[in-house]
Amino acid sequence: MSVKDGQSKKSGQSIDYSAIVQSEKFKRLMKQKNSFVLPLTIFFFIFYFLLPIMTSYFPTINQPAIGAITWAWLLGFAQFIMTWSLCMLYSNKAKKFDVIVEEIKQEARKGGVGL
Repeated sequence: MSVKDGQSKKSGQSIDYSAIVQSEKFKRLMKQKNSFVLPLTIFFFIFYFLLPIMTSYFPTINQPAIGAITWAWLLGFAQFIMTWSLCMLYSNKAKKFDVIVEEIKQEARKGGVGL
């Protein structure tokens, strides 16, 4: 049997993924992850689509803000900053998620959950 079939290579024990998914620690992990990812995703899409919507319906966005640079260019540049910032935020938060995942995996290996 392969690992894909739910068999652990090292121990030869079958892993009960249903039990892992139903465990409180896994549910807590998913709740934390979703409560972090969902708001950031919504913010990203709103911010991302704000530029084309504003350029279509608000002509003032094409007015100069700093010298010859218009507000549209500033908003476009801000999208790069926003993307990098969200990536850094998620990378830092993912490290905390990874710790919880390792705890769940350790419990599964010891037979506490899923074995």
